[in-house]
Amino acid sequence: MVTLIVGTTRLTKVLMDGGRGLNILYANTMDRMGIPWSSLCPSKVPFYGIVLGKEAVPLGCIRLNITFGHPDNFCNEPLTFEVVDFPNIYHAILGRPSFTKFMVVPNYTYLKLKMLGPKGVITIKGSFEQAYYCQ
Repeated sequence: MVTLIVGTTRLTKVLMDGGRGLNILYANTMDRMGIPWSSLCPSKVPFYGIVLGKEAVPLGCIRLNITFGHPDNFCNEPLTFEVVDFPNIYHAILGRPSFTKFMVVPNYTYLKLKMLGPKGVITIKGSFEQAYYCQ
């Protein structure tokens, strides 16, 4: 789990899942960020693996700017999220599209992500306590 900035909001419960093929933003997170539902683009392609044994149909998709790093060394790129309306303990899930876009190298054992920034390597550290709390 990592902390990142989506638009102007800092999200603290973000799961980086290298096995997932899409980025997910939960509707209640979007509401807390103050993003109107009218800004969603249509997306009716179902996906599987979120709710066991069932297909999930997103409410729509949205493109948001994502920032990793610190004020002196950061990466900022737009990402497309599928917005879903079911409860979860995370604010968002970032999958392979985000790993590819940011050229992230994950280390799941140490809960760290490394990526190249304009002034060197950016290291994002997760929290073992927070990861344990979210299980």
